[in-house]
Amino acid sequence: MTDGRFTNIQMIGPKAGGQPEQAVLLLHGYGSNGADLLGLAPYWAEALPHAAFIGPDAPFVCEMSPLGYQWFSLREIMAGAPLADGLRRTGADAVAPVLNELIDDILARFDLPANKLALVGFSQGTMMALHVALRRPVPLAGVLGFSGMLIDPPSLATDLTAKPPVLLVHGDADPVVPYASLAKAETTLAAAGVAVETLTCPRLGHSIDDAGLEAGQRFLQQCLSS
Repeated sequence: MTDGRFTNIQMIGPKAGGQPEQAVLLLHGYGSNGADLLGLAPYWAEALPHAAFIGPDAPFVCEMSPLGYQWFSLREIMAGAPLADGLRRTGADAVAPVLNELIDDILARFDLPANKLALVGFSQGTMMALHVALRRPVPLAGVLGFSGMLIDPPSLATDLTAKPPVLLVHGDADPVVPYASLAKAETTLAAAGVAVETLTCPRLGHSIDDAGLEAGQRFLQQCLSS
């Protein structure tokens, strides 16, 4: 494993050139890498010409796929360990300070206010995006989450310190993260006063389709221009 720090961070844009006026931080899924999710940038760069798209490798080498990376361990959960929510929460809490530091560094480097940085996550990256964004001292521009879930929903009411807008996109044929996670996250976020929208992608598995890309573009344009 790495030492729990970011060792590889790639950036694309801004397409218009010059200093970024907005930032989109993309958090990849378990066993993947930053370059993979950074592949979304070309789909959105035209609509967000002044945005820098930033894709870090997660801080740990993946225990199940040594060519990829992970935000936290899923070994025990995959083995059927009880109290999966608690294991996810422990893992997310441990790496959250490192992710918060990266967010703060990006804001400082480009002299951006918090409401000009949006988080985009896929799967485990969505879990981290939601976990961190809802507990920051100042709201970020928004959270766009694909095929993910909310970690430890019962704690949100007491932990919540920020309410960025959220769009969650999920395929109803997802074999990895249950589709039912979408409704649970929506209900929990709405009850906490978070402005949340959802999009169901029919017959889609653990992936991102054109409908999700288009909805994500609209969401990012709206929240980053607010």
